[in-house]
Amino acid sequence: MELALLKGQKADITKNNPSLKSILIGMGWNSAAGIDIDFSSFLLRASGKVAGDSDLIFYSNPKDSSGSIELVGENKRNVAGKVDKEQVVVRLSEVPQAIERISFTLTIYDGEAKRQSFSNVNDAYIRIIDETTGREILRYEIGKNFSIETAIVVGDLYRYNGEWKFSAIGSGYSGGLAALCNSFGIEVKADAPTPSPAPAPSPAPVKAPIIPPKPPEPIIAEPKAAPVNLSKISLTKRGDVINLQKGAGALGEIVINLNWNQKKASTGFFGRSSAGVDLDVGCLYELKNGMKGSVQALGNSFGDFSRAPYVSLDGDDRTGSITTGENLRINGNKVSEIKRIVIYAYIYEGATNWAEAAGIVTIKQSGGPDIEVRMDEHNNRKGMCAIAMVENVGDQTFSIQRLVQYFSGHKELDEAYRWGLRWVQGSK
Repeated sequence: MELALLKGQKADITKNNPSLKSILIGMGWNSAAGIDIDFSSFLLRASGKVAGDSDLIFYSNPKDSSGSIELVGENKRNVAGKVDKEQVVVRLSEVPQAIERISFTLTIYDGEAKRQSFSNVNDAYIRIIDETTGREILRYEIGKNFSIETAIVVGDLYRYNGEWKFSAIGSGYSGGLAALCNSFGIEVKADAPTPSPAPAPSPAPVKAPIIPPKPPEPIIAEPKAAPVNLSKISLTKRGDVINLQKGAGALGEIVINLNWNQKKASTGFFGRSSAGVDLDVGCLYELKNGMKGSVQALGNSFGDFSRAPYVSLDGDDRTGSITTGENLRINGNKVSEIKRIVIYAYIYEGATNWAEAAGIVTIKQSGGPDIEVRMDEHNNRKGMCAIAMVENVGDQTFSIQRLVQYFSGHKELDEAYRWGLRWVQGSK
């Protein structure tokens, strides 16, 4: 019987199967008519980036230069009574040593323009099969935790201590394949528009006498008050607090979006982009039953929306090039089970320059105005910023308090807000 993984779990592939030489990666899904889904693989080096455009395996480049990773194409195999939508063969013993990780992804073609997303896609899965015997080794059902996303990093096959392992990721992004390319070190340059033909020359105009225009009468404008923006509320001072709006129904989904600016390198089509600041969003959570922990990309601790801790992280924008940033989601229907949450951002990689990053956190609620917290008080000596405190109010709603306080790391932030967790060094 195959091993069933949950999001964030990892499993050995070759350690318990020493004779395994070649595997078949199968992926499937069900989608509404008109949604065009593409499967791609990124071959990543120690830097977490590709070495060039040949390290992107997709319909236009079905095989890597070594021939060890290859899309099956039209001759897909029927395994356990099922033919997957897409299949790729990975000949493990032949994968070049420089490739440390193979990231498997799904994207919706032209999703933003067509207003399509993975909220319209059901029953998506990935499975790993022994190509020689046809035995299914493991399976990961991705689930329905997506709303506006047009790209998903489904899972990673990676080397660890000389063996191959698999990590169930299930992280969503906006921006489709181009956003993932930028995240993994490939810059996609849009095609230049076709120039329009030059208009035919008009006949020469008949010259008329030049009459100087009469100067206009001066207009004295009445001063007006600045319009009130009812769609957004900004918490500008430390300690500012506001409650989320509680309507007739439940709070529903609360989206916490981190967006930030990043200077981009100027490179050509499928050229490598230079590394910059890797700014991540995360949180500490404490439930009413005493359960405590963190949700963040560091350590692949992505949480869960439908089960405890009722907080999940969609994805990890490694470059800041994804215009929609990163999203934490809080299940407001479980407000009575959540005691408090501290939202934070940290610079995982790159120079500590908060002013250049210009981070903005926007808290989006159903039926109420967006709440914005700008990270406009900077301390470049410290790489972590506590942004906002979310606290339970009468088991009915949450209060949002601006913090914007800087710390040297997770442990110092933990001590400041008395969480009491034990921290060890992690990686993404």
